[in-house]
Amino acid sequence: MGAGYVSAYHLRAVRSLGFAELAGIADLDQERAHKMAQEFGVPAVYKTLAEMAAAKPDVVHILTPPGTHCALTLQALEMGCHVFVEKPMAETAADCDRMIAKAREKGLVLSVNHSARMDPIVLRALEMVRSGACGTVMGVDFFRSSDYQAYAGGPHIPPQYRKGSYPIQDLGVHGLYLLEAFLGEIRQADIRYYSSGRNPNLFFDEWRALVECQGGPGQMYISWNVQPMQNGLVIHGTKGVMSVDCYLQTLVLRKTYPAPKPIQRILGEIATSLGLLTKVTANTVRFVTKRLLPSPGIHVSVVKFYEALRDGVAPPVPAEEGRRIVALLQEVSEKADADKAARLRESTPVRPPKILLTGSNGFLGGKLLKRLLEKGEPLRLLVRRPTKEFDGNPNVHLVYGDLGDPAAVDRAVDGVDVVYHVGAAMKGGPMEFECGTVWGTKNMVASCQKHGVKRLVYVSSMSVLDQAGHRRGALVQEASPTEPHPEKRGAYTQTKLAAERMVLEAAQQSGLSAVILRPGQIFGPGAEKVPPSGTIGLGGRWVIVGSGNLPLPLVYVDDVVDALLLAEHAGAPGEIFQLVDQETVTQKEYAAAAKTKLGSALRVQFMPKLVLMTLAVGVEILEKLLKRPLPLSRYRVRSLRPLWPCDGSAAEKRLGWKPRVGVREGLRRTYLS
Repeated sequence: MGAGYVSAYHLRAVRSLGFAELAGIADLDQERAHKMAQEFGVPAVYKTLAEMAAAKPDVVHILTPPGTHCALTLQALEMGCHVFVEKPMAETAADCDRMIAKAREKGLVLSVNHSARMDPIVLRALEMVRSGACGTVMGVDFFRSSDYQAYAGGPHIPPQYRKGSYPIQDLGVHGLYLLEAFLGEIRQADIRYYSSGRNPNLFFDEWRALVECQGGPGQMYISWNVQPMQNGLVIHGTKGVMSVDCYLQTLVLRKTYPAPKPIQRILGEIATSLGLLTKVTANTVRFVTKRLLPSPGIHVSVVKFYEALRDGVAPPVPAEEGRRIVALLQEVSEKADADKAARLRESTPVRPPKILLTGSNGFLGGKLLKRLLEKGEPLRLLVRRPTKEFDGNPNVHLVYGDLGDPAAVDRAVDGVDVVYHVGAAMKGGPMEFECGTVWGTKNMVASCQKHGVKRLVYVSSMSVLDQAGHRRGALVQEASPTEPHPEKRGAYTQTKLAAERMVLEAAQQSGLSAVILRPGQIFGPGAEKVPPSGTIGLGGRWVIVGSGNLPLPLVYVDDVVDALLLAEHAGAPGEIFQLVDQETVTQKEYAAAAKTKLGSALRVQFMPKLVLMTLAVGVEILEKLLKRPLPLSRYRVRSLRPLWPCDGSAAEKRLGWKPRVGVREGLRRTYLS
């Protein structure tokens, strides 16, 4: 039951047995279930466990999120099936007790997949420790780092992002039962959690524990930030220190040598390095030849469970062990869930804010935030990370969350009159852009309509226009053609265009009071190292395509803030306003000004367009061979040129906007002051 990624490991293990056969797979997501069934030759696909009962299975694997383990296990036991349930066994000790009682009542086997304890390298380490290889064990450390698939936005939030306790229930289980395997039954565990603020969805992404066991102390550290990813144990003994790497499937034992201490260390490191190189090389060969399986602990766990069923003996991991670990985690899990809920709840500001700003940590959003604070109006910010910057400021109301999360956006919009939607994804992969820009705008539009917001000011970009097809000398206006092939330009253009169209459609068809601002290239203090249009930035190098004599569609950041504030009241719903200064500055002039301030930290080069186009042809050939997208193409090269000349009359007539600072003064403030 459950066709998520872990089901592949279970299916592969069952299929390897000579005395068991796959009967069916069930999942609410039928597409996912059919895919797994086809890959592993499963004869039947079901939607629910009740439907699966018709196949009269002997064993059911419960591979669904932890919150469903108890109910599904009880249902499977009532069907007369032995149950192999993924960790954690359940979310509460009371649920575990119900599962154990039902298994006893039915005379059936219930076991938990504590797979890390069955990992071949861990079994080898346990064998060596018990034989005295480390002497008396004085303590054990467990360290695990990980990451989760990015959230692409929308109402279907992945399980790992729903509860504050998910990380410890997911990976902390492994740490606790491994410490228990080496040190004996756990007597007490002091588990603490922290938030780095890097991921608003995961929330608590750093976990540490001090564990008192029957045979000594243990430590556990789990992180979703440490890179490269780690999965290991260190066993400290009186005769040696053993390091176990569960990813590389290697084990290194450092022992003392009959020599002076400096010589001991040198000999030890030489022996360790040579041994590690040999083992990593051997394991790489085993992995390539498929003699070493990915996540081998899961495979061994499943095989040993079935062998125990066949032989009529107790399973390798009794349900009581699963219950014991859940009981240790229950209190801290409930506390983490409550803490996350409390942090997401809105505090009550002294005066109800009427303005919401997204993207306040960005370049433009930060400048707008400063201006709004100067006006002294109550302000609400939707932010991804906790911050103490506004502690004690009665005019700033923080709402934590991700733009892709509909609930977070709805909390932020509720009660405000004006929304400045500046936030969008600026880096990352397709899922990050989909979440931050597309879903972020979709959620914002929906919430603004739901709560009757009086004005939505949306910041778009001139990158949504057709740059490759722009005829030189043709006036660029709000009605100019948009990009016909956004997928060829990259995720930024693709998602910004999709978002702009959402806002435009809501304004034109649903009456949303929204205006769209399309700034040219925004510059100013804080963005000195951003290359101008028609330029490729590579580290500290600007590669200008062509002679550098093309004019740039520039606008100073403070002038854009002026337009944003004017758009709160001016402009009709659905209007688009292009914000570009009419003063002419070429790429070469802009680069010269930048060099004045950045000096040797910036190198400027000019590349003929023909050279770059030739390079793009080679990259396109490579792309076809690799069958994966690469960041350079002839279309992108054609799209590199700046759009010019630009018409700014609509913003002047309908918004009452003209650049107050201007490009020349802006360059002086940015690079020459």
